[in-house]
Amino acid sequence: MSEDKEKDSEVLLEKVREIEKANCKEENAATKNNTASILNEKRELSEPLSDEAARRQMSNRSRRTFLIGGATALLGIFGWRLMSDETKNSLLNRTFRFNENISQTFFDNNDLAPEFPRELAGARVNGLIGLGEDFDVEAWRLQVVGLANPQKFPQFSESMSFQGEDNAPRSLDTPPAPDVSISGLLLTLDDIKSLPRVEMTTELKCIEGWSIIVNWTGARFSDFAAKFNAPEVRYVSLVTPDRGYYVGWDMPSILHPQTLLAYEMNGEPLKMEHGAPLRLVTTTKYGIKQIKRIGRIEFTNERPADYWAERGYDWYSGH
Repeated sequence: MSEDKEKDSEVLLEKVREIEKANCKEENAATKNNTASILNEKRELSEPLSDEAARRQMSNRSRRTFLIGGATALLGIFGWRLMSDETKNSLLNRTFRFNENISQTFFDNNDLAPEFPRELAGARVNGLIGLGEDFDVEAWRLQVVGLANPQKFPQFSESMSFQGEDNAPRSLDTPPAPDVSISGLLLTLDDIKSLPRVEMTTELKCIEGWSIIVNWTGARFSDFAAKFNAPEVRYVSLVTPDRGYYVGWDMPSILHPQTLLAYEMNGEPLKMEHGAPLRLVTTTKYGIKQIKRIGRIEFTNERPADYWAERGYDWYSGH
């Protein structure tokens, strides 16, 4: 019996050794590709910490992290305050341009925003700059300039009056530029309505943080550009009839299929406070770019003036 027990013990011991060898092989396989193994670094394990020692180390590290983070924040605040306005504006503009380049890199004309059921549509009045009370909607005409060959269209006009060389005053303190004359097209609302009619119920997003679902009807800007042979340029400028509000657009964004020249809102003609008779709507940019009561459209290779960009906001304003 004793011999049998000894044999059983030896067998059991041998099995234990085999299991330990297998475990070691698994551990080596798991760690053979880590940095320490590749660089043949010596690895040493510290002695196990007591609960009290571990808590003390964590407390010290947390306190150190808080102090370093607080000091960094204070340096940033005081550093920003010590900067000149010119330096601050330069930094902000470079940040805006960087964000714009990233947005344009990933921009896809086939990427469509979601549409919603018509019954979810609502309305909200916001932004009345450029909507003067003395506006005569019956006398409204849309000026279109910068076309390659406008003379081929019956709506061509040799002399259209507009304000200044870049459409609008550069700042609130700058008086309006004198009227000058240029040739282009004078379009009626019927000219816009003759383009393919498009309806969409999409989300209008405000840069202030709120949003609302609205039903829009109008013509795609891309159809408008194709109809009147818009040149291959980089930008589009849009200005209200009173020159009080103006926006600049990059061409890819304004040619997106969900950018409309809208003349109806929630199944009714645009009201005065919503930009009658014609406004721009889109799913690609915030509301500050969706100009109401368009009076003039210009195709250009020069980056256009933009009302809110001149007041510190992002020129691109995409979302």
